[in-house]
Amino acid sequence: MLAVARGIGEHMNSYGVIVTKSTVPVGTAAKVRAEIEKALEKRGENIDFDVASNPEFLKEGAAIDDFLKPDRIVVGVASERAEEVMTKLYKPFLLNGHPIIFMDIPSAEMTKYAANSMLATKISFMNDIANLCEIMGADVNKVRQGIGSDARIGTKFIYPGIGYGGSCFPKDVKALIKTAAENGYDMQVLKAVENVNEAQKSVLFDKVNKHFGGDLQGKKMAIWGLSFKPKTDDMREAPSLVIIERLLEAGCTVSAYDPVAIKEAKHTLGDRITYAKDQFEALIDADALLIVTEWPEFRSPNFEVLGRLMKQKAIFDGRNIYDAKELSEVGFTYHCIGIRANHKEPVVQA
Repeated sequence: MLAVARGIGEHMNSYGVIVTKSTVPVGTAAKVRAEIEKALEKRGENIDFDVASNPEFLKEGAAIDDFLKPDRIVVGVASERAEEVMTKLYKPFLLNGHPIIFMDIPSAEMTKYAANSMLATKISFMNDIANLCEIMGADVNKVRQGIGSDARIGTKFIYPGIGYGGSCFPKDVKALIKTAAENGYDMQVLKAVENVNEAQKSVLFDKVNKHFGGDLQGKKMAIWGLSFKPKTDDMREAPSLVIIERLLEAGCTVSAYDPVAIKEAKHTLGDRITYAKDQFEALIDADALLIVTEWPEFRSPNFEVLGRLMKQKAIFDGRNIYDAKELSEVGFTYHCIGIRANHKEPVVQA
């Protein structure tokens, strides 16, 4: 980014607004301005310019829709002139009623990190609650419905699972923790968020290991879903990678299927696992099925067909997409997140 800033300073010949779009640490805009000023000074030029921060809030798998219909447009500026330019740029979106929020540059840079970190916090909090629900005999799905009906909490990002991944949440949480440390502040909540998330990625393996009595040598595991979430092939920080590593270390063979992420998985995992051409091929002679990514095509399978293909009828659902009663009726052992496998009322100590 700073190299680009130097290039701008070396070639600009009139006023302009230089806008940073990427998620960047607080203070980056100031560094960009300094690089441009240095390049202009070297040329002996005194050209007026502004730097603005305009972080994007695009979700993987829905980026175009988010761009055309944004929840909000955040712009950090340091002058009225820059605000006028950015207002003109976004005028077509303003006509459709999309809110634009102007603020100072450091606040705009912080907003993107704070937004992603808040969402990551909701995920880790719900996973922590889910783990406690299993211990106490509560049903996390009912708890989620109960708290989600509170408008102050809402229903988004409170679904229990096996941890967040991708290119944004892990990176941004780490970056905010680091930025705080560099400025003498300890982000205790975000450190806990990160720790919970890393531990959560092993929860599904722990359930598998417990189910088979700690002896996984030679067992075949079918994996449905490799990307960190549906509608993308992104496997950066994906829970599937942690789960597969643990399974391989325990002596399992792994057959995996993902609608779009197979090619990406091969770059990361190579030939250490088998890649199925469809979800059913992955199940042949499998001792268990692990649901890792909640792709729509995994939601309503024919369980009788699954049972005929598998060696053992065991499903470990890391996304809570199936119904335990339905699976029990067709002879499956079913484990999910935040619900005790064999539900009993908790024993409360007096």
